[in-house]
Amino acid sequence: MSAHALPATVAIAAKRVIVADDTAFVRDRFRVALESSGHHVIPVSNASDLIVQVRQRKPIDLVALDLRLPRGGGVSLVRALRRIDGFQAPIVIFSGTIAHADEVRALGTLGVDGYVNEYSAVQHIVPALTSYLVPDHDHRRESPRVALGVSVSYRIGNLIASAVTLSVSAGGLAVRTTSPPRSDEPIKVRFRLPGASKDVEAETRLAWTDRQTGMGLRFTRIEPRDQAIVDGFVRARFFSNRKA
Repeated sequence: MSAHALPATVAIAAKRVIVADDTAFVRDRFRVALESSGHHVIPVSNASDLIVQVRQRKPIDLVALDLRLPRGGGVSLVRALRRIDGFQAPIVIFSGTIAHADEVRALGTLGVDGYVNEYSAVQHIVPALTSYLVPDHDHRRESPRVALGVSVSYRIGNLIASAVTLSVSAGGLAVRTTSPPRSDEPIKVRFRLPGASKDVEAETRLAWTDRQTGMGLRFTRIEPRDQAIVDGFVRARFFSNRKA
């Protein structure tokens, strides 16, 4: 789908989501957040149960996966999921369960759709997963993202507004707003990341919108220096909460 063909709003119907993590705290928080938004959650705590659920419960719309699940975790578990006949749902990995950058590269070859911080604040969970629940693959960002709440100003034509970010990735932003724009015009954004000495400025396009969540913005034009600031920020925090 081209940028000019993006819809003004994306209606997200109730989805069936597997939350696979060996920690009850993580499973319960994701279940509560997703169910409060009308989605159905299937919690699992080990790899063998995950495989059983994927084989028995179809269709599955999303799997949020702890890469260190007991009874068979790691990249091989993702490979096993992708081999299940008929299973095509997006898979997002809990970023704190990634051991090293080599795993990120290996997961990319297996069609992993993205990464999410399993310890995000409850109010950030659904916004962080929204783009993966949109049926159109073009709405998803494939780079790791981190939850972030900083002020962002954006301009569409002569309209200037401000909001708060929900997350940031190398490819764009998720922004909390109850009034997402209804336009396919370029959106210019300005924000400052924690620890940075200057604002990041970029031109973006709408990737998705949702009235309960906000909007996703995909970078379409950004100076190399500003891109380097974003990349460095995401990398520094992506591995900050890994499991031992």
